[in-house]
Amino acid sequence: MAGKPKLHYSNGRGKMESIRWLLAAAGVEFEEEFIETKEDLEKLRNDGSLLFQQVPMVEIDGMKMVQTRAILSYIAAKYNLYGKDLKERAWIDMYVEGTTDLMGMIMILPLQPADTKEKNLALIIERATNRYFPVYEKALKDHGHDYLVGNKLSWADIHLLEAILMAEECKPGILSAFPLLQAFKERTSNIPTIKKFLQPGSQRKPQMDEKTLAIVKKIF
Repeated sequence: MAGKPKLHYSNGRGKMESIRWLLAAAGVEFEEEFIETKEDLEKLRNDGSLLFQQVPMVEIDGMKMVQTRAILSYIAAKYNLYGKDLKERAWIDMYVEGTTDLMGMIMILPLQPADTKEKNLALIIERATNRYFPVYEKALKDHGHDYLVGNKLSWADIHLLEAILMAEECKPGILSAFPLLQAFKERTSNIPTIKKFLQPGSQRKPQMDEKTLAIVKKIF
């Protein structure tokens, strides 16, 4: 029997967090080997574990997978979270790319200079409420289903919930104009595997604080 997937990254959210989310939602137990120093990262590079010298890296099914998108699509397909046909997969991909764009903006916020943070936070809120969330609200309204694609839980739903919770950390109440997304958040948060991941003590990582930021800057 294959062992648990092993995740190699720093002890923080970053690009690995969506991978943690997807594995947890699929009900897959995983191990983490944290990169805590520059030497830890260099060791992985020197022993040939990192195809492009970068993390995240996930050991799964005898592979040392790199590139976040490749890892996520492999996990989604492996655990039946990637639609039933090419068209569904295309819709899942489009929705995921949208939430990835929004989450990317949020992810780099702590790394930005203090004098631009307020302006960038305002931009995140504007984009979330005018560009991204209206798309998902409309999708749920148009087809009347509980999930974004094929009336079945998929990677798109898991990614959207992660993006919603990140956006709410930026501005509580950001979903106030989106009743269907509020209901979606409530519904998906209570899926047993996801509910477990949202509990204190899970492998979900907290928002980046100054201490974590300092460690990340030293490593990378």
